[in-house]
Amino acid sequence: MRHILYLFLFALLFSGCNKQAESESAVYKSEVAAITMSAPPPPGAADDEKAIPQKIIKYASLRFETNDIEETFHKIQTAVKESHATIQSDSEGKNDNSLFRNITVRVPSQNFDVFLQSISKGVSYFDQKDISTEDVTEQYIDLDSRLKTKQKLEERYIEILKKATKISEILEIEKQISAIREEIESKQGQLKYLESRVSESRISIEFYKPIAEKQSIKISYGSKILTAIQSGFFELSGLFIWIISVWPFLILFGVIAFYIRRRFKRKKI
Repeated sequence: MRHILYLFLFALLFSGCNKQAESESAVYKSEVAAITMSAPPPPGAADDEKAIPQKIIKYASLRFETNDIEETFHKIQTAVKESHATIQSDSEGKNDNSLFRNITVRVPSQNFDVFLQSISKGVSYFDQKDISTEDVTEQYIDLDSRLKTKQKLEERYIEILKKATKISEILEIEKQISAIREEIESKQGQLKYLESRVSESRISIEFYKPIAEKQSIKISYGSKILTAIQSGFFELSGLFIWIISVWPFLILFGVIAFYIRRRFKRKKI
């Protein structure tokens, strides 16, 4: 009788455990379905727009003439230090008409206008002065909103993972979390790139010094003389090489001419 009673109690206990497991599995499935079916909030909500300040990317391109290349470069270096900027690239060269130097500067956006005013002092006119801006606020808000949505989604999956009991459920949730984590890191990288472009403005500066006309003529005349000397030397070398290559024919021609001349002399006698 006691054995029958124990078996009955064990059956009741086992049945209760199965019902609890089924209940937990049902809860898991319902929560996953809720996450899958729920639509994320639309990006760029009004509260996000108020929280995020305007994001502006600034550019500038300048070209002007100077009387002293080195002095102008030192003036730009001073402006770079005062504005806490950095020189990204620096190149210089020369063409038929001028000496020139090209510099690209990265300057903190809050010092953009001050830097332009500093390097513009003493410039009588600009051959080129282009200043442009790009508003990326909407793009930034959209990325930020999507990032926050993915982060909340990740948190919900982590909570479900704590309640999962089956190995298959655990593996599936971890797979979902891994995919969401990749999307989060991608959007964080895009936001970081936008932030760097907004925080630092790019300014391209080209300045040049015209070469005097007389100097250009002298250089051109000297080049012509040098070219003529080189050409004459090459011609003389070519003639010498030609003589060496035909010397047997020259000797034969000389012998024939000698005998013909000697024969004519005998006929006259």
